[in-house]
Amino acid sequence: MKTTPLSHKSRRSVFVAMYLLTALLLIDDLARAQNLLSLKDALRLSAENYGSVQAKSKYAAAAQQAVNKARLDYLPNVNLASEISYGTANGQNGPQYAFGLSGIASGGLPLASQSWNATFGSLFLTNINWDIFAFGRSHQNIRSAQAVAGRDARDLQQETFQLQIKVAAAYLDLLAAQRLATSYQKNLDRADTLKKIIVVKATHDLVAGVDSSQADAEVSNAKVVLLRSRDAVNEQNKKLVDFLGIAPKDISTDTLFIAKLPGVISEGVDSVSTDHPVLSFYNARVQVSEQQTRYLKTLSYPTFSLGAAFLTRGSGFGNAYTAQQPNYSTSFSDGVNFDRSNYVVAVGVTWNLTTPFRNKQQIRSQKLISDGLKYEQAQVHKELASQLELADAKLKTAIARYYESPIQVKAASDAYHQKMVLYKHGLTSLVDIQQALYALTRAETDRDIAFSNVWQAVLLKAAAAGDFSIFYKNL
Repeated sequence: MKTTPLSHKSRRSVFVAMYLLTALLLIDDLARAQNLLSLKDALRLSAENYGSVQAKSKYAAAAQQAVNKARLDYLPNVNLASEISYGTANGQNGPQYAFGLSGIASGGLPLASQSWNATFGSLFLTNINWDIFAFGRSHQNIRSAQAVAGRDARDLQQETFQLQIKVAAAYLDLLAAQRLATSYQKNLDRADTLKKIIVVKATHDLVAGVDSSQADAEVSNAKVVLLRSRDAVNEQNKKLVDFLGIAPKDISTDTLFIAKLPGVISEGVDSVSTDHPVLSFYNARVQVSEQQTRYLKTLSYPTFSLGAAFLTRGSGFGNAYTAQQPNYSTSFSDGVNFDRSNYVVAVGVTWNLTTPFRNKQQIRSQKLISDGLKYEQAQVHKELASQLELADAKLKTAIARYYESPIQVKAASDAYHQKMVLYKHGLTSLVDIQQALYALTRAETDRDIAFSNVWQAVLLKAAAAGDFSIFYKNL
């Protein structure tokens, strides 16, 4: 047969079409590469962006500032006061007690009648109060603040640990959902291929027309299953995006590592670590309660204080005002010039005798809280120990299924191809090939699930043992 060579214009059209096809393939590969997210990158993004981790890091920093404040509370109180006043100076014999706000402080002897003579006055006061000894109250306050800071730091640690577990689990769930969707896409392709074969054979009256209807039903069912799997992919994708704290987008997972067994599986880990982040957090809660109990005990003891004050005053009233009126000056400068000073140094002790009776009940309450927190800690430890045993059992089962799944896939694939060949030659029925198709799809999905279950079991073991490196070092 003689072929006609392509014209220059036709060759150019072919080259353009090939160029466009290549460009589209490169763009698609680039888009996939941009959306590809490794599990390590997912863990890093979640640690940087997830709200609860960021919030608890701020709480931990705030608690540390509270420790610094507790240390500064031991410093003495130093008060400075200065004022300029204008008013009268009438005195009166008689008792007085100030409830609430203080009244007017006016100095002068009692006069025979009210006087409205007024002038300026001034005051400067320095006052120092220092609780020098309170049976360790200040030190215990610092320890209580440190315990709170330690609790918040442990809270941040366990929140980060739990987030790592959740992100890894969500990533594995998305990866498994995507692999299942791929398997169901293959199932649809096989069903569509079978339908085309059946249509050709039915057209030539080689098979019954009902086979064509059954093939249509099989393709429709494969489409429905595929759509359901894509819904599952979307749900798992949304869950992972929420953990990452990024804008919604379709994430392509790294499927290389899940197809193999973890390189190192810590079979020797048979007990919950004493440094488990969750247990450390519960232990820190107990420590806070116990430190608060010790602090409450110090409130029942007296406080020894050191005080000192220096006061200097000025007044427009003369020293002979009461005997020689009107012996005063309305000049501002005469009133504000300091001319009398006093100082005082004192050591004292204060003890509210009813405080021990009130604190006794509060201390009992705090001890009961400590006991409750210890029970919670013990319960969490039991649950983690049980979870560790379950993880070991799941890991053994998952590894066994991992080795069996390729055998099932190969056997089901061989059976399917054999039935296809026989059906093409009219040596078997549509029912036989449909059963082979079901078996192959089931074997492929079991394989995908088996691969994922191995890594899920390792993750469960890491979560129960309190050591994320059990999982992470295998990535």
